[in-house]
Amino acid sequence: MKIKVINPNTTQSMTDSIGEAARSVARPGTEILAVSPSFGPVSIESYYDEYVAATGVLDEIRKGDAQENIDAYVIACYGDPGLHAARELTDKPVIGIAEASLYMASMLAGRFAIVTVIPRIHMMLEEMVRGYGMSEKCPDIYCTPIYVLDIEEDPVSSIEKLRNEVRRAVKEGGAEAVCLGCAGFAAFAQELEDELNVPVLDGVVCATKQAEVMVELGKKTSKRMTYRTPEPKKFVGMFNHFSTDGSTDAKPQAAE
Repeated sequence: MKIKVINPNTTQSMTDSIGEAARSVARPGTEILAVSPSFGPVSIESYYDEYVAATGVLDEIRKGDAQENIDAYVIACYGDPGLHAARELTDKPVIGIAEASLYMASMLAGRFAIVTVIPRIHMMLEEMVRGYGMSEKCPDIYCTPIYVLDIEEDPVSSIEKLRNEVRRAVKEGGAEAVCLGCAGFAAFAQELEDELNVPVLDGVVCATKQAEVMVELGKKTSKRMTYRTPEPKKFVGMFNHFSTDGSTDAKPQAAE
């Protein structure tokens, strides 16, 4: 099978790390294609970043179905940007790393927490957890002073800052498992789990395994109502190539 792992930001070094995390758990015979959109923010740390990045995710979904023979998709940003729209564009399984880690944590622990990056995204993640119906099981979100690009630029300092909040979540907050709230934290999960003796979940790993299972079971995204294909509609200007009525330019303007 072929799984396309989409890093919604445009930082190639992070895309490479995300691809390595996915390949580390993929089964023999599973091909991982790790990509970033050709346009968008270098990191995602606000609503603005997330909404802009979602269009790049949709562009990669469209390419995956039209040109790359993809069996399933993983959206590798902890806000799951563009997840619901992506499920409208394809009948292939689309897994968000946040949703995947939350569901897995709920089967491993009675109560768990998210430890993530800078404080401004706290409300974004609160809304997301509520939307997934996980607020009772995941009542606490711990933020660090880490910016997304800090993880690549200063991993030693980043792991210490992350470790402090994961410890606090477990020892003071009573978390029985921890979800790491950034795709860039993948390399730190096992070390923290070994130290604290509770499940520490990286969303890229969780989503990759869930995608494999869905493909193996032959499951596809329901087109009955919510995620049915968008109605034919013309888009204009820089979004011309997102048109669903066939009236698109040969070259996507948004990627220029």
